Amino acid sequence: PMCLGVPGKIIELYQSNGLKMCKVDFSGVIREACIEALPEAKLNDFTIVHAGFALSLLSEEEARETLDILSQLSIVEHELGEQEQES
Repeated sequence: PMCLGVPGKIIELYQSNGLKMCKVDFSGVIREACIEALPEAKLNDFTIVHAGFALSLLSEEEARETLDILSQLSIVEHELGEQEQES
């Protein structure tokens, strides 16, 4: 399966074992991530997380556009799946 960078919103910043960490909200699913690579990150910023590491920040507009596209893709995947079952 292809790994897509899904944007999430930083809802908490904290330290754990000497590392800068955060909690990220992906449309209601909360995940923990290491944020050492993004010292400029602030609460309510949007980030892309890969393998437990927050790797980049993006604007709210970029995050919304990406989430809209991913939402449309899942609708297309769902419809394609239903067509496969019919044939």
